[in-house]
Amino acid sequence: MARAGVAALPAGLVDEAAYGRLRTALPQVSERTLRTALRESGRPLVPAVEGVRQDSFANLRRTLTALSAEYEAGAAARRRMLRALVITAKNHADLAARSSRRKPDKQEMAMWIRAWLLNPPVFPEWAELRERRRSVEDAGE
Repeated sequence: MARAGVAALPAGLVDEAAYGRLRTALPQVSERTLRTALRESGRPLVPAVEGVRQDSFANLRRTLTALSAEYEAGAAARRRMLRALVITAKNHADLAARSSRRKPDKQEMAMWIRAWLLNPPVFPEWAELRERRRSVEDAGE
């Protein structure tokens, strides 16, 4: 159902208006399922539609960095919406960290999301430093 809705969208960038129309047209489809269908479609997505990707550290960093830029440019209401989006991702990351076989990675991802929530504009620089530290730690193993 979600894939059919995504396939019916006009070609091009999926912005928040198109995402809102999909949510209205498919109220029985969860937000997570709809975002997954959009991501799998290969269509370009604006940062607020793509959300926080937690399938790899590269995607986590990329999406949180994009959301940082949106946050910095946004008015108060937009910032609240973006924070709510990231808080939902943090809750999912916390759950994954408690139940995953990849617990250390998921705990690290949850920490990255918390760093974003503490100071979104500083996140890109923080992530760069954290990546360097992780590289050094991985090389020492």
